[in-house]
Amino acid sequence: METQQLSTKTKTVTHLKEGNKAPNFSGVDQDGKRITLADFKGKRLVLYFYPKDGTSGCTEEACNLRDNYEGLKKKDIEIIGVSADNEKSHQNFIQKNNLPFRLIADTDNTIINAYGVWGEKLAS
Repeated sequence: METQQLSTKTKTVTHLKEGNKAPNFSGVDQDGKRITLADFKGKRLVLYFYPKDGTSGCTEEACNLRDNYEGLKKKDIEIIGVSADNEKSHQNFIQKNNLPFRLIADTDNTIINAYGVWGEKLAS
């Protein structure tokens, strides 16, 4: 598994390194449907984490993935976003930005903590 820092404004705190097995997860998407890591066994998955629906940086990141979605799908890569926002917030975020991928509502931070990706925002 490859991790990459996308912004200098956040601190990357992930403990995963390339070749590590991804932690199992189970969560609910914007429509209340359960998603698990096992659903993607043998497939390529981009599980991306972001702090909050509708913020400028998170919207930019989601729209970049949206704009590149077809190219990723052609390479058999699935995208799932994860944040601590609830299902309703995710529904609004998807609708407002025409996002073609699912978002997990990790309101209790279970998945976020399992992947070790929560970090404090650094001052600009």
